[in-house]
Formats: sequence, structure tokens, C-alpha cells
Amino acid sequence: MSSGERGRGRASGFTYLGLLILVALIGIMLAAAGEVAATDARRDREAELLWVGHEYRMAIGRYWNQNRKYPQALEELLGSAPDAPIQVRYLRHLYPDPMTNAVDWVLVPAPNGGIMGVASSSPRAPLKTDHFDVPDQAFKDAGAYSDWQFTYVPAGVRWKPLAPP
Repeated sequence: MSSGERGRGRASGFTYLGLLILVALIGIMLAAAGEVAATDARRDREAELLWVGHEYRMAIGRYWNQNRKYPQALEELLGSAPDAPIQVRYLRHLYPDPMTNAVDWVLVPAPNGGIMGVASSSPRAPLKTDHFDVPDQAFKDAGAYSDWQFTYVPAGVRWKPLAPP
């Protein structure tokens, strides 16, 4: 065996080792990018949860202001009773919980019956822990998305949020 053939054999081993290291680095970088993408998607779902929760809160508020009572079911927010003189829709449709992707909201009962709000059924801890809008300041200390209760309380009424189920 000539000395030139021995040198080529050693060089190909270093190339193979370099290629393995490169593949490992690419895998690590892809894993980090996947983690960033998953966190970003979760932040988007949190923002959607806040938007949908506000929609439910406003719909329940409009229902209460017109009927002076809370709805007995979320379906009542989709339209008035058939015998009502004017059909009023408080919501276009029942929005799914963005954290669970299902219409499985935890209903917050009103003191005198009915539904005064909704909360997510997700037990996961939220990423957002500060800088909430004024109506959502109670979400600061939430340990789970299910602690984010989107409730409508008429002006002049004092109410303390219920403990999570």
C-alpha cells in the first residue's frame, strides 16, 4: 500500500466524523426552532382566548342589559326566543375554547341562576402573567387557563370570582 492511499483513508474518516457533527448540530437547531414555534403558537392561542372570552363577556352583558337576567345556556346568546317581537343575536356562533379546540367551556354560574361567564377548561399554566386589560386584572395570579373567568357583573354589583372547580 502506498503512502498516498493511507492518507486518503484517514481523510475520509474525518469527513464522515465532520458530517455526523454537522447533522447533530442541524438536529439541535431544528429542535430549538420547533420549541420557539410551539411557544409562538401557544401565545397566539392565548391571545385568541382573551378575544373570545371578551366576546362571551360582552354577549352576556348585552343579554343581561336587555333581559335583566342571565342566560340559562350559552345557546340563548345565539338568538332570542321565537315568540320575541325582535330577534336579537348576542353572538354569531358559539366559539370553541382556543386552548382545547372544543366548545367545552366551564360555565360560571350567576348568584341568582343563569350563566354570568365562561372560563377555559384547560388546566395548563398560562404563559402570559402580566399586562392584562383592566377587566382582566384578576388573571395576573392565575395558575391555569381555567382561572381566567370572563364574567359580566352589572355596574354597582360586587362579586368575587369563584374558586376553580
